Amino acid sequence: MKIRGLNIVDSAEAAQVLALQRRSYRLEAALIGTDDIPPLRESLTNLQSSGETFFGAFEGERLCGAIAYKVIGDTLDLHRVMVDPQFLRRGIASALIGFVKALEFRTLRTIVSTGSRNEPGRQLYARLGFVEIGEREVAPGLFVTAFERTKAAIPTKP
Repeated sequence: MKIRGLNIVDSAEAAQVLALQRRSYRLEAALIGTDDIPPLRESLTNLQSSGETFFGAFEGERLCGAIAYKVIGDTLDLHRVMVDPQFLRRGIASALIGFVKALEFRTLRTIVSTGSRNEPGRQLYARLGFVEIGEREVAPGLFVTAFERTKAAIPTKP
């Protein structure tokens, strides 16, 4: 697996990311019981104007995972962590998170959110040393759990 930056200004590359996002978040939608989640409704234009930094994980030429984030002050805010369902359980999400954390090593904390009923996502973040910091209702009946990891946090063993 190779990780490299993604140029979402390029329409062809952005279209690949959007297709991956839809495949990935359809799975999360099934886990949380609704397909009314923003990543499934996002347009190519909205993706391209997100202001986020994107990296992708590739198996050969195939985009199999991606991560997008913003750095705000001393905080690394992970906006999207997505893996093609055909490539699950291969460490791609962990590798992408580790790559970005190493790249943005000056940040003091990292935050990320996932659907509260997305148990695989919750387990991933816990395994990587993230601590649950809250839950909020983002739409009627749709809850999102926020996680945080500070520099002092040490990941638990899998």
